Amino acid sequence: MQIIVLKESFADEIRVALVPESVKKLVAAGNKVLVETGAGESAGATDTDYEQAGAEISSAQEELLQKADVLLAINRPADASLSKLKKSTIVVALLRPLDEPEKLQAFIENDLTAISLEMIPRTTRAQAMDILSSMATIAGYKAVLLGCEKLPRMLPMMTTAAGTIPPAKVLIVGAGVAGLQAIATARRLGAVVEGFDIRAAAGEAVRSLGAKFLELENVNAEGEGGYAKEVGEEIMESARELLRKAAANTDCIITTAQIPGRRAPILITGEAVEAMKRGSTIIDLAGANGGNCELSKPNEIVNHNGIFIYAPTNLAATIPVHASQLFSRNVTAFCNLLATGGALNLDFSDDILNGSCVVHQGEIRNERIKEIFNTK
Repeated sequence: MQIIVLKESFADEIRVALVPESVKKLVAAGNKVLVETGAGESAGATDTDYEQAGAEISSAQEELLQKADVLLAINRPADASLSKLKKSTIVVALLRPLDEPEKLQAFIENDLTAISLEMIPRTTRAQAMDILSSMATIAGYKAVLLGCEKLPRMLPMMTTAAGTIPPAKVLIVGAGVAGLQAIATARRLGAVVEGFDIRAAAGEAVRSLGAKFLELENVNAEGEGGYAKEVGEEIMESARELLRKAAANTDCIITTAQIPGRRAPILITGEAVEAMKRGSTIIDLAGANGGNCELSKPNEIVNHNGIFIYAPTNLAATIPVHASQLFSRNVTAFCNLLATGGALNLDFSDDILNGSCVVHQGEIRNERIKEIFNTK
């Protein structure tokens, strides 16, 4: 199996899909790995590092594409690159099929097989391949650092000769992987932390990290795969009101609430922002899906009456070394499903492969994606 890794085509993407430590494992398993010149430089991996791990390095991108049995990428490759792949080539990447299903058209037109890493089932067996959790861990950590950097006050309580400085208060909205990592990071830095999630079951995890859990009474919105499910407007209004009251006493809010294939729910209203103290910050990790804060603008810094609001859409890429290492380990574990002794062997009786393959040889095979296409 010939595995190809290119430089990422997105302007703000400096991660790489495979790092040398993973190349060594794939080569040992009987695969051939070819890497485009300079693909890993921003992630701390030189061409020499890749060569020492057993990869071949080439600057001829078009030739690499034509050789590929499997193309590994962080994000969906450009359509121009997809058109150069031979038929039935397998592309493994974050494809956003539920949010941008129209972008799958290039896979269909070029008779390719598309593996969407977002669609890997969240099962115990698939934990080693859970790229969403890996990237969410990094985003949750970095969100706290961003929020702290912009705050005009320190996070921990400090007792000085000039008196005691009280700790900052941080509110984390959404207790998934990103939210829990944000809680843990804010706690380590000495903040007083509150966590909110519409899923009542998330309360135990929030409290275990030393944070207070803000809970809506008699509501549990646990959905498939552990994600929050959509709820009625009455419940959403109750959540917004609870968060509005909490926001008035909060220095930093980090929001992480998203539902795959849907617009992110608005949880921090303009009224809640108005209630916050001047100099407070909001880091909205749901920016790629519209944002949890009513005033967020994806990848733009908003200063609303002295409140700093930022909704980055690719925060994991700002820590490219560790993000690439985790992504690479996840995707390497997945590659073991694609081949036996280095030879391609797609076994759709495997629930992980079956669930993550959205297009096979130009045909949509995921039922949910089929429904989306049929309604357009």
